[in-house]
Amino acid sequence: MTTTSAQTTTSAQTAAQPPVTVTVIGLGEMGLALAHAFLDGGHPTTVWNRTPEKADSLVAKGAVRAATVREAVAAGSVVVVSVKGATTARELLDASGDALSGRAVVNLTDGTSAEARAVADWVEGRGAQYLHGQIMTIAPGVGGADSVVFYGGSASVHDRFRPVLRRIGGRGTLIGEDAGVPALYGMAVHGTMWGTLNGFLHAAALLSSEGIEVKRFLDDAQASMAALLASFPMIADEVDRGEYATEYGALQHHRPSVEDLVRESAARNIDAEFPRYTLELVNKAVEEGFGGDSYARLVEHFRK
Repeated sequence: MTTTSAQTTTSAQTAAQPPVTVTVIGLGEMGLALAHAFLDGGHPTTVWNRTPEKADSLVAKGAVRAATVREAVAAGSVVVVSVKGATTARELLDASGDALSGRAVVNLTDGTSAEARAVADWVEGRGAQYLHGQIMTIAPGVGGADSVVFYGGSASVHDRFRPVLRRIGGRGTLIGEDAGVPALYGMAVHGTMWGTLNGFLHAAALLSSEGIEVKRFLDDAQASMAALLASFPMIADEVDRGEYATEYGALQHHRPSVEDLVRESAARNIDAEFPRYTLELVNKAVEEGFGGDSYARLVEHFRK
């Protein structure tokens, strides 16, 4: 047999393999989006929810509505869980009894890193494989080519069911075998997002008080804003090395600008709590003798 013939035979065999069966536990906003994505991808999909009526649109599309969690888990090679909290996820999986054994569980439920690890240990103790996922998009983004999902846990599940996982998000990444790390990745992104958004909205209030359109500000300050985001890798490197001394842009030079922002905010009746907190951090570091260090030095405050 020639190489071409062998490749053709292999392709034919691959094409002949039946699609992976998927079960979705939980049909909230995210669970519904997940189930629709699996159906659109041609995967036979079984669903379960405490309120059965939530599955109506999915059943009309070809999904099977399971009467019990046990029935739902038994129907899928991959069991996807999307509910509120790790405790609920574990209670529902426990209701499946011995049907859980031999399954691959992909838990997309939010929670802390410790909770994810606890569920992973519990699932694996019942003869199933576990993969934890942190979806970094809202429901309409599920299945998008650029939608990010962080995974941690069983590498074999991640590799074996890659086509299924692509239905969740095209930019899925296996971080490692620690099921708790995806939660930390998600929190790191969200924490950065909220801090950035709070700073931007404070700036928007300040600009608006002068009658300046915020969109115009973004147009005029585009280069400065881009440089700010571009500084993250440098800050990350300083934090990783634990070395903060810098020749330029030291904390002592940040302080006058932060003081000005606090005074300007107060003068315009803009809530100054956000910049005042920053000023307190900078002042404390300078008073402790770290005025010549970069802004990355403040990571030590948060570590305490």
